[in-house]
Amino acid sequence: MNRPEPVFPPGRHALYEAHRYSAAIRSGDLLFVSGQVGSRADGSPEPGLEAQVERAFDNLAATLAAAGCGFADVLDVTTFHTDPQAQFETVLKVKDRVFPAPPYPAWTAVGVTWLAGFDFEVKVVARIPVSP
Repeated sequence: MNRPEPVFPPGRHALYEAHRYSAAIRSGDLLFVSGQVGSRADGSPEPGLEAQVERAFDNLAATLAAAGCGFADVLDVTTFHTDPQAQFETVLKVKDRVFPAPPYPAWTAVGVTWLAGFDFEVKVVARIPVSP
């Protein structure tokens, strides 16, 4: 039986330690990534929605890479939006750059009232590629 293993990208450990969670958990060949926001190195939000969404996906990319994954390995995406109607087109523009062609991952978008000072969050489940 595989034991769940925490995965952390380089350079953001203090954030995870302060809030007591793992950036991701590897279980077998699956990676469960915690919600990633558009936080800069100091933990503050990237100003502007598009820049914040891009930074959230950059932070997600770093977490995926720490487990040997990339966006092509993502199976399921959940996004959280503080104002879905106003934000959706901007989010889609960035998301389309990250996932430019089929097969697209499954995607659920959720409207929320609070994201700790952020306007967007993304979490995913990915399949970890088998090493040759």
